[in-house]
Amino acid sequence: MTESALISKVWNFANVLRDDGVGYGDYLEQITYLLFLKMADEMSKPPYNKNIGFPRIKDTEGNEIPNGEFCSWETLSKKRGAELEAFYTQMLRSLGTEKGILGQIFTKSQNKIQDPAKLLKVIDMIGKEQWTMVGADIKGDIYEGLLEKNAADTKSGAGQYFTPRALIKAMVACLDPQPMKSVHDPSCGTGGFFLAAYDHIIRNHDLDRDQKVFLKNKTFSGNEIVAGTRRLCLMNMFLHNIGEIDGNTFISPNDALIADEGFRVDYVLANPPFGKKSSMTITNEEGDQERQDLSYNRQDFWASTSNKQLNFLQHIRTLLKVNGEAAVVLPDNVLFEGGAGETVRKELLKTTDLHTILRLPTGIFYANGVKANVLFFDNKPAAREAWTENVWIYDYRTNIHHTLKKGTMQLEDLQDFIDCYNPSNRHRRNETWSAELAPENGTGPEGRWRKFTYEEIIARDKTNLDIFWLKDKSLADLDNLPDPDVLALEIIEDVEAALDGFRGVIKTL
Repeated sequence: MTESALISKVWNFANVLRDDGVGYGDYLEQITYLLFLKMADEMSKPPYNKNIGFPRIKDTEGNEIPNGEFCSWETLSKKRGAELEAFYTQMLRSLGTEKGILGQIFTKSQNKIQDPAKLLKVIDMIGKEQWTMVGADIKGDIYEGLLEKNAADTKSGAGQYFTPRALIKAMVACLDPQPMKSVHDPSCGTGGFFLAAYDHIIRNHDLDRDQKVFLKNKTFSGNEIVAGTRRLCLMNMFLHNIGEIDGNTFISPNDALIADEGFRVDYVLANPPFGKKSSMTITNEEGDQERQDLSYNRQDFWASTSNKQLNFLQHIRTLLKVNGEAAVVLPDNVLFEGGAGETVRKELLKTTDLHTILRLPTGIFYANGVKANVLFFDNKPAAREAWTENVWIYDYRTNIHHTLKKGTMQLEDLQDFIDCYNPSNRHRRNETWSAELAPENGTGPEGRWRKFTYEEIIARDKTNLDIFWLKDKSLADLDNLPDPDVLALEIIEDVEAALDGFRGVIKTL
């Protein structure tokens, strides 16, 4: 089967099942289970001969049934009708109790395809291909496409785990990760940053054998506390040829913020989850459930706070080796919030070189009304003087209009920022902003790239980093307004964001 035919087949079946009420998320999970089983079956045979160690079917207490059938592709593919559905359901439950990669892939797994005939068609579709022979880029394209469709499905709520791929690629291009270096994401979602870093290293370096082994097995690590999302991340990695199907998992199910686990990495690329506060649900003395703000008591943190993003920012700084580099997506409140926010910003400017901020437009995330930025900083050894000398800010928000359906953000849209960032030598940069129009230098008041000194920033109220200077043309020029449908979508986003904010207030009350 040709590459395009294979992709088309997988996509078409997603639409068939969708008509039966099986959403992209459920289809994606079933594809994950079955693809893993089929690839494991292929890897257990010559020339790979890997010992996958699939267990026999287990009883309801999690004990293997003596002489029971093996939880394998070979057993599953021979079943038909009601027997197929019953065995598949029992097999998923059995595999979910295993340790290591198997347990991670099948944790809390359930059969969502209730029609045995439809389930058999999916099994046959996967069974007809030798997936280990299909190129990693093709398998990856299929799976990434399903992940994006799932993120776009508002009912699934999966959009919060999906960072726009154009933004990820731009962040990776700026950080320029090198071979034999470690890359970490403490909130890795479906693994988008890992894949972009992997592709960047492969594309820009002629790797020797040791470098290839390190890239496959030792470069990447991360955390993802949501079992279903962690499963998708692991499968995404396997399909892109990262990690071993019988190896150790490099995605931890633990809450990254609980403690400093002691390891240090060369690069952190992350988009921590949206939502301002960390909280937990408890049952009070009256038997009612209530939410309480959750603060992390960490000795390595500059400030104790229930603000989730501030905690992630502090945790990421801890994770970095001396001279380690980070690029992190964070909401606007991190740039201007007082109290703990001010403390964190001052310490970040002192202990790291916070050299770049990219202001992002609205309309690029699946969560509504998000106003976010990318902070780029390098960790530094202890010193008396502040390490940050200049903060360069690129305003890609003012007068920029993107939506998820029309005018979606592409990598080309961020190319000017990448050029200004100058990854090859970021110490040689030139502002595109100047107070006066200077055509000979290519600068003027409309320039999006501007430098602010450390002294200018600490003199601002609360060390506020939410800095902008461009005029919003829509306020002054009615002829320059976006298209009506873009305006309508922006209004809807703002209203929905406000509603989310009110819901948060009600929960707090």
